[in-house]
Amino acid sequence: MNTGHRNVLLLALCQAAFVSTATLTATVGSLAGHALAPNKALATAPSAALVIGTALSTIPASLLMRRVGRRLGFIVGAGCAIAGGVVAAGAVWAGSFGLLAAGSALLGCAAGFAQQYRFAAAETSSTEFRSRAISFVVAGGLVAGFVGPLLARGTKDLLVPEYLGAYACVPILGALSISLLLGLRMPTLKEQVRSEGKARSIGRIVRQPVFLVAVVAQMMAQGVMNLLMTGTPLAMMAHHHAFADTAFVIQWHVVGMFLPGFFTGALIQRWGEQTMIRLGVALNILAVAVGVADVAVLNFWIALTLNGIGWNFMFVAGSTLVMKAYAPSERARAQAANDFLVFATAAVAALSSGQVLHHHGWHIVLGTAVIMLLIASVAALWRLPRAMSGAPIPAATP
Repeated sequence: MNTGHRNVLLLALCQAAFVSTATLTATVGSLAGHALAPNKALATAPSAALVIGTALSTIPASLLMRRVGRRLGFIVGAGCAIAGGVVAAGAVWAGSFGLLAAGSALLGCAAGFAQQYRFAAAETSSTEFRSRAISFVVAGGLVAGFVGPLLARGTKDLLVPEYLGAYACVPILGALSISLLLGLRMPTLKEQVRSEGKARSIGRIVRQPVFLVAVVAQMMAQGVMNLLMTGTPLAMMAHHHAFADTAFVIQWHVVGMFLPGFFTGALIQRWGEQTMIRLGVALNILAVAVGVADVAVLNFWIALTLNGIGWNFMFVAGSTLVMKAYAPSERARAQAANDFLVFATAAVAALSSGQVLHHHGWHIVLGTAVIMLLIASVAALWRLPRAMSGAPIPAATP
């Protein structure tokens, strides 16, 4: 196995550990928040704090990794996951809603680093393998579709108070990531950056149509996904569904998010990024239609699974397309801007989900998702220059 493929494998395994943490906390986070919140409309605040932490850490994470390298940067991120898990477990034990939000924000910082796994995989791969490398790393989260909800079910009542055992698993997953990252061997971009000359301003990069189309696809994909995934546990509880049913729905939502990763890259190569973004939007709209039809467990299951698949198509295609908008010397700032915009949108969606659900109901949450998807549809119809269908800017070679 060459170095590039080995790096992609390690990053996919790290993605599995990270998403296991994310699905574990997604399954219990809103419920733990509901149990501790003095105002139940704020039940999703810890989940929103996680996404806010992600948004706020994307720029520092990208700039830090430019200075110290991918491996050390990712290890710092895994350390944040360990710290966040300890703080969140302590919050549940102490019955502190504010401390739970703080622990969730630390977990969000860890996510800000982990979101760079997909870009790191592309940078260590050949041009032809780039979209598949991103897709395979995203597919690493498939394991989490089973591990995260399984841990949530198995540890929910393992310790007292409730949910303490679930959060106690998070530092273990963070330590597993660090052990994997020690084997990472990323290529250097120094020679490539030197040959590129002076980098453009971030304003010029962001104003490019290709950047805008790519980032809007990721923003709306992540925003709709967070809106629905954060609200689903509370909506199912409000309709008197069992916790086991909630864990089952979240599990298949995550499977839908990551199983297509084994073939999304090949589809992007065949059909192009914009076609895949449009297909993802269509699947998300179908998910909303199923959710509107009824509030049975079956409807939640189908809707969240379709939402997961639609997210995968939009997010992977957008992540691949955005790499055509910048040169290696512009990588850190462009990726930081991309992820900040994406996860700031996700933060607003996660925070709004609980408020909208509490005051207006599940159907208004679904209606909000439709508006966001229409924005993505308009962006995906933008006619990009023919050159954008060609090969992206070359990656570094190991």
